[in-house]
Amino acid sequence: MIDWNQEVSTRKAEIIKETQTFLQIESVLDEGTATENAPFGQGIRRAYDWLLQKAKNDGFTVKDLDGYAAHIEYGEGADIVGVLCHIDVVPGGDNWTTPAFSATIRDGSIFARGALDDKGPTISCYYALKIVKEVANNFGKRVRIIIGTDEESQWRCVDHYFKHEEMPLIGFAPDADFPIIYAEKGISNIEYSMKMLGKGKIYSFESGDRLNMVPDRANAKLDHLSNVEEEQKLEQSFYEFLREHEISGKFSKSKGWLDVFVEGVSAHGAEPEEGVNAGIYLAYFLTKYVSLAEQEKRYFKTLKDYFFRDSQGAKLEVSFKDEELGDLTINVGRMSYFSGKNASIGINVRYPEGASYEVLKKIIDEKLGKEGLHFITHSHEEPHALNKTHELVQKLSKVYERQMDKKASLIAIGGGTYARSLDAGVAFGPLMPGEKDTAHQADECISIDNLLKMTAIYADAIYELAKKEEQ
Repeated sequence: MIDWNQEVSTRKAEIIKETQTFLQIESVLDEGTATENAPFGQGIRRAYDWLLQKAKNDGFTVKDLDGYAAHIEYGEGADIVGVLCHIDVVPGGDNWTTPAFSATIRDGSIFARGALDDKGPTISCYYALKIVKEVANNFGKRVRIIIGTDEESQWRCVDHYFKHEEMPLIGFAPDADFPIIYAEKGISNIEYSMKMLGKGKIYSFESGDRLNMVPDRANAKLDHLSNVEEEQKLEQSFYEFLREHEISGKFSKSKGWLDVFVEGVSAHGAEPEEGVNAGIYLAYFLTKYVSLAEQEKRYFKTLKDYFFRDSQGAKLEVSFKDEELGDLTINVGRMSYFSGKNASIGINVRYPEGASYEVLKKIIDEKLGKEGLHFITHSHEEPHALNKTHELVQKLSKVYERQMDKKASLIAIGGGTYARSLDAGVAFGPLMPGEKDTAHQADECISIDNLLKMTAIYADAIYELAKKEEQ
């Protein structure tokens, strides 16, 4: 019996060092620097090249599919075990103790954007396969670590990959929680816009980078009011509003504008209740204390009336709850308004099996349409679930219980992972039970102890899934 923990321990320093190096590459979607072989920008391509070159140097079979996705392969056999990872990350954001891409070690953890989601786990899986390659044999299947590059946006990477490559027989994505995620909610990103006519009090309003992140910053530029006393009163009201709602912000004056800034708390779009949506709070303030023109009032009032302190769709009348998968959730991830031009709202909807996507979208379209906002685009993925008795679930449960010496419970989540792109896939780690989920937040981190432990778990899992069956 191979002692996977011991094998990981002998490579501890190398795993930590290479994880830091990988995390220091700012692999954020940047279509402004996209080229033919770097469809999602140069930062992602740098991380992609770094990992693929490492795999070539270590003797793996590597295939690059036009910069969209790649695989790192080892083993033999007709069937494939897929390990689906992604190397793109959400923007670093603000409020970090140390820079988001410094990969600083403190208190036994590595702090960096992507440490948990999903570059830390990607390196863990890579070293798991490397260890299996070096110390094990008896393979009956091929193992492919499939590298995605657009998971945090539109999944164009896996769409491209599976147009050209065969579907793994079974597989897992190291992009959620341990023990085993067997079911995931349906996910839709929907965007609405309205044409802004005429001039109002607000010149611009912006909040949010990604629909799957709770915005932690919001900024509005207002025209100067008619006199100094009115501006002082508005400033006083703003700081009272911040105190009342226990949030932070800043009110400042410049030659051209009054600048109003609100600071919230970022969180993953799957759990919007864990964050504080800066954009929604600022919209609420503007509707309450600024004398808005009719059309801009409709826009900001829509944000307040339908989304303030409601991430479960109750105000939109689309709430739905499933006993295992939980509540439908709505995250307003991106908001923008420009006087005399246009305004938009982008939402991330996650719904459990049993809710009708067609019905809930129709309701949202109608309600926002009455406020002057019109649907412009969306993406949609159906809920995903694997039978609890499936061989994949049973084998991974066996591995987890062997490595952790505790029962492997089965979990349903609101997050969406690459597992849903497989015919037979689950999410498997990396977050350990009881560990704080810092993905998409400031000071995202991964415990070094957990990084090493999950590498042993993944090595055991890869070998268990790919070895020849006893005759």
